Amino acid sequence: MSNPVPARRLPGPIRFLINIPVVLYRSTGGRIGGRMGSTRILLLTTIGRKSGRPHTVALGYFDDAPNLFIVASNNGTERHPAWYLNLTAHPEVEVQVRDQRRRMIATTASPEERERLWARLATEAKQYTGYQQKMSREIPIVILRATEE
Repeated sequence: MSNPVPARRLPGPIRFLINIPVVLYRSTGGRIGGRMGSTRILLLTTIGRKSGRPHTVALGYFDDAPNLFIVASNNGTERHPAWYLNLTAHPEVEVQVRDQRRRMIATTASPEERERLWARLATEAKQYTGYQQKMSREIPIVILRATEE
């Protein structure tokens, strides 16, 4: 499998538009933006691997009690999403689900974990299977575990 293309910075107007769902989610405790169809949405805040600044994105998530997991599909593109590259450099993240915020540790699923979780995605969120079929990079699954706070 070839190495994925590195992430690139989006132009300012696009970044502004991407932040609108984050602002709505935060200001309403997830009442607006907490779902996209049947997919539940969380806010993930990572620390920029280059800037050192916090960055927040809205992402679909899945329960895998006691953990959560997210998928670094980047809408089926060959690039890893920037948030994934950030958390590989700084795995301590903040997660907001509805109006609850908590510190978590993000780790890329092991091959065994990925196989088990990917099987769930194949039935619960089939779009990821379609993404994987059209790209050369393996889509990472990220497990979010509560910290020992």
